[in-house]
Amino acid sequence: MRRKPVEQLVAEAGRGSDGNQLRRTLTMWQLTMISIGATLGTGIFVVLGEAVPKAGPAVTISFVIAGLTALFSALSYAELAGTIPASGSSYSYAYATLGELVAWVCGLCLMLEYGVSVAAVAVGWGEYLNELLDGTIGVTIPAVLSAPPGEGGLFNLPALLVVLLAMAFLLGGARESARVNTIMVVVKVASLLLFCAVAFTGVKAGNYEPFLPLGLAGVSAAGASLFFSYIGFDAASTAGEEAKNPQRDLPRAIMLSLLIVTVLYVAVAAVAVGATPWQDFEGSEAALAGVLRDVTGHGFWAVVLAAGAVIAIASVVLAVLYGQTRILFAMSRDGLVPKVFSKVNPRTGTPRANTVLVAAFCGTLAAAVPLGQLADATSIGTLFAFALVNVAVIVLRRTRPDMPRGFRVPLAPLVPAIGLAMCVWMMTSLPVITWIVFGGWMAAGLVFYFLYGQRRSRLADADAGASTPHDPEK
Repeated sequence: MRRKPVEQLVAEAGRGSDGNQLRRTLTMWQLTMISIGATLGTGIFVVLGEAVPKAGPAVTISFVIAGLTALFSALSYAELAGTIPASGSSYSYAYATLGELVAWVCGLCLMLEYGVSVAAVAVGWGEYLNELLDGTIGVTIPAVLSAPPGEGGLFNLPALLVVLLAMAFLLGGARESARVNTIMVVVKVASLLLFCAVAFTGVKAGNYEPFLPLGLAGVSAAGASLFFSYIGFDAASTAGEEAKNPQRDLPRAIMLSLLIVTVLYVAVAAVAVGATPWQDFEGSEAALAGVLRDVTGHGFWAVVLAAGAVIAIASVVLAVLYGQTRILFAMSRDGLVPKVFSKVNPRTGTPRANTVLVAAFCGTLAAAVPLGQLADATSIGTLFAFALVNVAVIVLRRTRPDMPRGFRVPLAPLVPAIGLAMCVWMMTSLPVITWIVFGGWMAAGLVFYFLYGQRRSRLADADAGASTPHDPEK
């Protein structure tokens, strides 16, 4: 239950276990682009095809519900990001407010949120790459090399390649990666706006009827799956130790990115189900490209969208992989995971070994596990972490009410309490198998903590040193 003082978290910002420093180079605009880059991608380009059969045309309501759930948690993230600008995101917030064990559990959830979602996003990237190749040169990557075991393949090579590509950019430095990400974000926003413009010409009022074919239960189930679409907005908070002015810029970047993403999601979903009967989305992983093909009667616009999606989804892999490395950086600096994750390369100012190890793990996962299982595992880890952030705001308001805050959640503790309740509600909408996987992940993580992290914790060492009587003769 030991807590890490907020002042210590802030004082250690940017410092690796080897004494080298991360570099503060990121502006508010770049932080917003990191957040949008991590959020806007597979959720709308791929997972939409899995959500529409659950909710029908009411999938637009599912996006709004998932967005509202994210909004309440985003307000809490904004307050804590401006108060505790640390790379660990909600892990660091929990460490300062709820204690080391809860922080470790939160860290496990973040590994699901970021590490597993990198793999899920990479799987979706391969689907659109095949769509692009088929529409341009008339060939596709064989299923044996573009699908995981259990879905007709042996190894998903495109998913592995996009993870390795993101790793190469990250090794060049945070500022350089942020510039590449910004270009990618502009391309994918333009792609989605293009989709809305073209697909709108095929909208038919009859496709919206019945609006709730599967009832409110279907809307809820789709909303839980679509929460995967919002997991990236907190990626800006993982850049707290590389932002130029984190107290001011992090809250703004989080809220602005969530607003932009929600508007785009609802617009794209509304046009998509209006242009194509909702029953036709079943089994479609490159759903938006299929809609454009049906509306226009030829493949040109589908190819254009596929090209945009290839760039768009690659930016999600880049931004989310960045977030995962920075969370492990913070956990390693605290001694809870091996020191190799917090060593900083003095030339590039990046955690090089950390980046390579995380990319190798995520790439392997992407190559071997189907998308649906990865998306649900990501959602439950994210919801649990968001729930803890809402609790952390309430606790810190009570324990440190006078602490300077760059942003304050309105109507606290009511708003954080609503955010907590919505996260719990959406977790209950996920399938039983997801809970079983989550329980197994938590159990394995707790075993690691009690065998390794609890004993290696730097905070534990500091407490032990403070409690040892001083002998002046030594």
